Formats: sequence, C-alpha cells, structure tokens
Amino acid sequence: MPALSKALLAAAVAPAAIGAALPRSVASGNVGPGMSSIKTARKVDSNAAGHGARAFYNAHLKFGATPPDALVAAVAKGSVVTTPINSEDEAYDAPVSIGTPAQPFNLDFDTGSSDLWVFSSLTPSNERNGQNIYTASRSSTAKQLSGESWKISYGDGSSSSGLVYSDVVTIGGLTAAGQAVEAASRVSQSFTSESATDGLVGLAFSSINTVSPDQQTTFFDTVKPSLASPVFTADLKHQAPGTYNFGFIDKSAFTGSITYTPVDNSQGFWGFTSTGFQVGNNDFQQESITGIADTGTTLLLLPDDVVNAYYSSVNNAQNDQSAGGFTVPCDTSLPDFSFGVGNNGAMITIPGSLMNLGPSGSGNSCFGGLQSSGTIGTNIFGDVALKAAFVVFDSGSQGQPQLGWASKNL
Repeated sequence: MPALSKALLAAAVAPAAIGAALPRSVASGNVGPGMSSIKTARKVDSNAAGHGARAFYNAHLKFGATPPDALVAAVAKGSVVTTPINSEDEAYDAPVSIGTPAQPFNLDFDTGSSDLWVFSSLTPSNERNGQNIYTASRSSTAKQLSGESWKISYGDGSSSSGLVYSDVVTIGGLTAAGQAVEAASRVSQSFTSESATDGLVGLAFSSINTVSPDQQTTFFDTVKPSLASPVFTADLKHQAPGTYNFGFIDKSAFTGSITYTPVDNSQGFWGFTSTGFQVGNNDFQQESITGIADTGTTLLLLPDDVVNAYYSSVNNAQNDQSAGGFTVPCDTSLPDFSFGVGNNGAMITIPGSLMNLGPSGSGNSCFGGLQSSGTIGTNIFGDVALKAAFVVFDSGSQGQPQLGWASKNL
C-alpha cells in the first residue's frame, strides 16, 4: 500500500505483511513530482451465473443454509476487474461490496498480506482523505466480534489497526457470509494520502492474519470450499484494466501452457524458487532465486548480482542514491528481463518497456523497475514481473500449494 521511503529501504520487513509493506516501494511518492492518484471506473464481471442463481445461492449463505450441489456448481466462479490507480501502475484496485445493503469500496488485492481491512466510521476524520468508509451500523448483517482487534505494521513504517466485524463481502459475484471485516480506527499518513484506495484484501495464507486473539480467514479461504477449483488467478495489465478470477482458469487469457512450481507457504506467503535469469539476448544464468509472488508490491526486487547484471547492460545506468536506487536515462531502450519458472526451461519475459517506471525526480533519469532486495532480506516478484505473466495461485488442487506461470499477449 504505502510508499516505501528511501530511509526505510534498509529496515527489516515484518513477516506478517511483506506484500503491503512494499507495494509502492521507491517507485511511487519518492520518485518525483506529478504522480497523483486517479479514480477510475471499475466494473464487475460475474462470469459464471445469472443474477437469479447467484441471488438464490447468496440467500442460502445469508441464512446459514447449505446450497444444493447443482446451485454451487452454477455459481462457484467469480471474476473482478482490477484497475491501476495511476499511469505508473503503482497499485491495482478492484471493486468490493461489504454489508447489507451493499457498501462499495475500491480495495487493493494483496497476495503479500492476509487482512481484509477498510477505512471506516471509526477512522478519525483527520485520517481520511476522500476514501469510502465502512459503517457497520448501516449493515443489517454486521456483527462485531467481541474482544477481537487487529493491528498490522508494514516494512515502510506505516500501520493500521481497529476492531473486527463479521459481515457479508462480495467480490466479482462471489459472496462470503460471515467474513471478517477489519474496520480501521487508526491509519498512518501514507494510507490517508492514498485517496483512491479504501483498504486492502489480503490474499496470502490465513496463517499470517493479524486478528487477535482469534485469527481469521482471508476472503479466498472463506469462499474456497464453494469454488469449482481452489484457485485464483491474477492477470494484471500495464496502464489498463486487468482481472482477478476466482475458482477457474480462463484459458483465453494466456498463450502456450501453464508451468507450475511448488509453493513454500511456511511463512504465510506465495513463496517459490526461480531457476535463474536472462538479460536481453544474453545467455540464461542458472541461479536458484527464492522469493514471493506479491501483487501488493510495485517493483521486482532481486539479489545484487542479478540487479548488477541487468544494469551493466544499460548505457549510463547508475545507482543514484539521491533518487533511491538504480536509474536509467529516460530515452534509453531497456533490454528485456526474463526469469525461469519450473523445471522444464520455461521463462517469463518482462519487456524492457515495463522495466522503466518513469521519471525519478533526478535530472533526465527514470527509475528502474528492478531494484536490489539486499536491504530488505526477501526477493519479491512484484507487479513489474506479474503484469508480464498470467499467474495462477493454486492453494491445493494437486494436494499442495503451487504457482502457475504462463506467457500472455502484452
């Protein structure tokens, strides 16, 4: 969510929330003027079933009844459009409805954290800046969870905290009854300043949810038993709307085949090991690079040897401390960057055009989309990498979590 300041790049990242800790990194508020958030129209594509079947299914959930199998099969899929909040693809928001009647929000879907939290009527007015707010008293299905609270701190020093409610949450036509909704009573300035975003939907594993004393499940884990398949997919786009799908894989959204690689979720994240990298047309360099797939981080953050290999092929690239990281001349044509996935030689290629994040605020230089993970301690395949691929987050269709990677038309 918030921008990671240059001064805090060396800070340790709290293990409970890497994704939201680094979503903007030095690619946002710290890279120069003219980077304002914009609100854009969002739409929901319910994909699977007609309104009648979905309303019937939701009625079962609302009143605690088990929907018939045929009804589950008819509505066990969902799809929602996600839109970059500005021209730098700094973050992606998607529409979410909470409560009865529905209260609308634009939330950042974050595979690097596990809390669903929103600005609320409990948030002090001086900590709001045009965000939509959740008012539990206006929802007939809201119920405060007595004694429960939450508090999350991110690696850039930002934080939020508050009380917890149980309520109906709908995303892309999928409804979770009794979903934990974390209502913010305090937010730090970085969240306040991001007026386009009303909160987060955590999509990492529920093991790192911060609600205490009783940990809560993510939206995905709540709806997973009713899905046709225990998966969701991310199809992020550059300066254009993309899609999150739940319960199915859209075969028209990618080219070739999907390559799967095992997930290490021992820390609560979608962790995997890349097999190496390639810069432009140079030879592929075999190297085990362990990291996480994180939709809540803007940048691609990798070891120093990888970063140095990339920028050594770019004329006049420099590690500009005044800008906060590696910069390149804005008019330079950057080489592609590829990383290996799986054991079959598959690679995901990030076009050089996506490796330029725009003006750095330092002369005629632009900030690079690839930066060092050395001061962070975790390699992160953020949006720079993810928007170059179609990514499947599979929680166990084959018995264990795995990530699927496929190329797509860009």
